Amino acid sequence: MGEAPKSYMDGFKGFWCQKLAYLENYTRFTKRDKPLPSWSESDVETFIASDPVHGPVLKTAREAVKYGLVGSAVGAVTTAGFCWKHSKSPHGAVLALGAGAVFGWTFGHEIANHTLQLYRLDTMTAQTKFMEWWEKKTDGRS
Repeated sequence: MGEAPKSYMDGFKGFWCQKLAYLENYTRFTKRDKPLPSWSESDVETFIASDPVHGPVLKTAREAVKYGLVGSAVGAVTTAGFCWKHSKSPHGAVLALGAGAVFGWTFGHEIANHTLQLYRLDTMTAQTKFMEWWEKKTDGRS
């Protein structure tokens, strides 16, 4: 066992630092002196074709986004429509639209997780490898 936290806030901060440690994978790309230039769809496709290990994983992760978008649209429209039908409240319909979009995105992502078996893939590593590849390409080292 480790040493007990000195205060409640120390324990709280430590807990969230552990849970969000994965964000450190992207820090070297987000906290650069000169930001990375934007990439296009063709750049991503070039990476997918060039990397036999991480390319297919990145492609699958990008397909999962489509599930989330469809889920978000369906969730937003159905909850806002249901709210409007039963309450005729504009602000309630707008809130239901936002909540439905978030819930729909979550459900769509879960469907993608099971359908595309994302739980078997290391999508974060594939995304990091793409960022490394893009960094090398744009810095003129490839």
